[in-house]
Amino acid sequence: MKLAAQSASVKRAQIEFHNFASLGEPERALGIYAEENARRAAFLRTHLEYAGSLSPFLEIGANAGHSSYMLVNEFGAEGFASDLSADSLRHGVALVDAWRLPRSPIRLAADALHLPFADGSLQCVMAFQMLSQFLDLESVFREVVRVLRPGGVFVFAEEPVRRRITLGLYRCPYPDTMKPWERRLHQWGLLGYLVRDVIGAHQEESFGIRQNHTMVLEDWRTLVERHFAGWEYELYIPERGWGEQWGKRWFGAGLGGTLAAVCKKAGTAGATSQPLWQLLRCPDCHGSLERDPQATLRCHCGYGAPLEDGVFNLLGSSDKEQLYPGDRDDIIDFSRDNHEQRLGSGWSELEGVYGNKFRWIGERAEARLTNLRGGAQRLRIRGHAHSQAFANGAAPWIRVTVNGHPRQDWKLERTGLFILEIDLPAAPEYALEILAGPPWTVPTDDRTFTVNLSMIRLDPLD
Repeated sequence: MKLAAQSASVKRAQIEFHNFASLGEPERALGIYAEENARRAAFLRTHLEYAGSLSPFLEIGANAGHSSYMLVNEFGAEGFASDLSADSLRHGVALVDAWRLPRSPIRLAADALHLPFADGSLQCVMAFQMLSQFLDLESVFREVVRVLRPGGVFVFAEEPVRRRITLGLYRCPYPDTMKPWERRLHQWGLLGYLVRDVIGAHQEESFGIRQNHTMVLEDWRTLVERHFAGWEYELYIPERGWGEQWGKRWFGAGLGGTLAAVCKKAGTAGATSQPLWQLLRCPDCHGSLERDPQATLRCHCGYGAPLEDGVFNLLGSSDKEQLYPGDRDDIIDFSRDNHEQRLGSGWSELEGVYGNKFRWIGERAEARLTNLRGGAQRLRIRGHAHSQAFANGAAPWIRVTVNGHPRQDWKLERTGLFILEIDLPAAPEYALEILAGPPWTVPTDDRTFTVNLSMIRLDPLD
């Protein structure tokens, strides 16, 4: 049976992850975004003669849109930044303020598999670090080719090329949550010979994002040549420490790496100068969209997308209903103002910024969720374990009781982000008791700490 390119649960996980990660740690994120933009701009300049014009462009999977802001301000291009997560795109205002940017792309929430653009409407589509989040990559390629003009280009970069020389023992996190022995092997360039996929995949997988790291260079070549008339590409093979520096000499592309490419669609487009708004189409009926005086995009079929905090949500109506439920009694999102209504005892004051708002708990906390969709549910808890929780040598633990019945215990192996999931039988309401330990304190605070939590939600079982 053919797998769907992305399931509904993966889409929910992507929205949650991008909102959480896009600017949850502003200083760190802005530094990473600046480094990524410098790297991506250098690649574009190297291949600009082949690529030609970059306007109008669309970036898919744009996160906060930092590379679209780069394209608009450094290259003088015009176009759109899109992501499944409208919240992550809203954080683009922080980029404008921090980098004092004079121009911005049009920001819209959209699905890369169902782009709200007319056939042959765009000169350039960009994707950075996002194609591997689709189990069926070809479905994305087909949609990109549909919206590109003849002679238009698809620019993708930082996509994983599968490593053949590895034992593939386990998924490894990013360096900041590695254990000391992992960090040492990583610095020596040896860790890649032990782990599955790419280093850092553990975090996205723990969020519920299913990734596709199956493609070797020959697979990428076959896929590109099936859909495009030509391409230019660069393969970046890792050279961390002496282990990979020597490995690159011996194994070359067998060490995997990341791929960046400019793929050109067949044909030549005539000169056009349509306003950007006329390139869009209704995600429901594929009709044209018009802007009304309130800046809402409307279609004759009744579809509407108002401008909300600078972002248009152009997902199809059914996806909007499922992926953007708003304030509901089956979700406790600590980034939303009314989340406190569903909390019981045991919670500290709200902390954090943007999509990374959280509350500390001590040894016990209570919450309540209502089953709005009926049937069995999956309980999903997102939190963070501080390094202090590991200071006494014992692994932190969490126990969840639902409606008076102990459901599951977990031990946390690493500092940083964690996701806990439990399948629950159908019930009209779920009273949650969350127990955690070991407790720890700090001299400057009178609270007792264990872990902090940032989201608790119910999802239907896929």
